[in-house]
Amino acid sequence: MSALISGSLAYDVIMRFPGRFGEHILPERIHTLSVAFMVTELRREFGGCAGNIAYTLHLLGEKALPVGAAGHDFAPYLKWLDEIGIDRSYIRQLDDVYTAQAFINTDDDGNQITAFHPGAMARAEEQPLPANSGARIGIVAPDGRDAMIQHAAQFAEAGIPFIFDPGQGLPMFDGEELERFIDQATWLAMNDYEAGVFCEKTRLGLEEIAERVQALIVTRGSRGSIIHVNGDTLQIPSVEPNAVVDPTGCGDAYRAGLLYGLLNDLEWEITGRIASLAGSIKVANRGTQNHSFTPGEFAARFEAAYGYSFH
Repeated sequence: MSALISGSLAYDVIMRFPGRFGEHILPERIHTLSVAFMVTELRREFGGCAGNIAYTLHLLGEKALPVGAAGHDFAPYLKWLDEIGIDRSYIRQLDDVYTAQAFINTDDDGNQITAFHPGAMARAEEQPLPANSGARIGIVAPDGRDAMIQHAAQFAEAGIPFIFDPGQGLPMFDGEELERFIDQATWLAMNDYEAGVFCEKTRLGLEEIAERVQALIVTRGSRGSIIHVNGDTLQIPSVEPNAVVDPTGCGDAYRAGLLYGLLNDLEWEITGRIASLAGSIKVANRGTQNHSFTPGEFAARFEAAYGYSFH
């Protein structure tokens, strides 16, 4: 079974500064800031919401079909997708721009300075949803503004149920636009902070939003997640990770778990726990596409964590 995954494709350039940013910034001279930080660690990771979600869904044993746009520098990422067996038929490569890139510099206190270049992501609407992919469900994850609007409308027009995940794209939309997404989507997924912003922009309460979709999923980090469905509120516990190494991409792994449960018509209590475990496994690994497991290994970890099998 397959899922269409609309979202960003990006490179994450991760840097480590062995010191504290605050020791090199003079508050009284902040208006004329000119600072250089010598970094001792640097790595380039494959990322972006579509790539990350597709990666974990692929590990879970389902067919992931990422839909998005990349730039002229995308060859290494394409090679990676080919090596692991993810279909990249619906990724449009644009020859006149770079792939979206985030440059993240972290100091010893965990403070971060990030620069983000959207590149091809800003033109992701040039890649429409495929008409005959055979996908059962989909997701609209953070991407270029026009692409999120276009792909949500195309999912709705095609009658393909999909998750709407505004994520970091939330500031791009006003309340009226967000309500349109609610009416188009089948399910809605956000973290607790985003849920607060979403409610403020739409002037709707969580209960009102939940009544307009089949399920509203709100993640809360180490406190687990809450799924509002059929008038009930399900409390989904978190899973203690083997180590807390890197939370980046945890939400994407969680959403892959949601897609897996939906593709297999599992109950929400089980789907939420699969998603929670997927996020926990990701947290214990550096980068967003470096964790690894087979479907059998995942099933065994699920049984160890929850005391029963989801098969």
